[in-house]
Amino acid sequence: MSNTGASNSGAPLDVIAASLRRERERVGLSLSELAKRAGIAKSTLSQLESASGNPSVETLWALGVALGVPFSRLVDPPTPRVRVIRAGEGPAIYSERAHYTATLLASCPPGARRDIYLLQLEPGPARESEPHMPGTVEHVIVSAGRMLAGPRTEPVELGPGDYLLYPGDVPHTAQALEPGTTALLVSEHV
Repeated sequence: MSNTGASNSGAPLDVIAASLRRERERVGLSLSELAKRAGIAKSTLSQLESASGNPSVETLWALGVALGVPFSRLVDPPTPRVRVIRAGEGPAIYSERAHYTATLLASCPPGARRDIYLLQLEPGPARESEPHMPGTVEHVIVSAGRMLAGPRTEPVELGPGDYLLYPGDVPHTAQALEPGTTALLVSEHV
């Protein structure tokens, strides 16, 4: 059982710093020019690129627009094939203007199709699934109870609020560990 996730403090500043530098250099903008286009202070941008400061949703959104990239590209670290985000973890970004926190769980690649299911599971035999179409990825968020889910070779125990991403094009499993287990399943077909 693995646990690979970000800390409670939100999106890792080093991920944001590296993403900002990478995207700024990709489009060939200076710190001053990007700050001007995003409507933020050059010192704020400099702090963010040096992995300090506390970026808000609005600041990162403005930087994404100025760079011509989605918000997710600035806060989402490279992901392994199997990823677990425990309740209260994940790259959380807070708003300056509202009681609002955006926690990015997964960004949608171009051309993807997603099917969403509500799972209701009870203890007993596991639901064993054969591989789906090549490139299928499944996302599970547990809302109540506990379950074991993921690839048959490396299932993960999940509780309320936990998120799991795993390849759906390999044999996989889902099994309730407590009565009344419910979860949201998103099956993504590229």
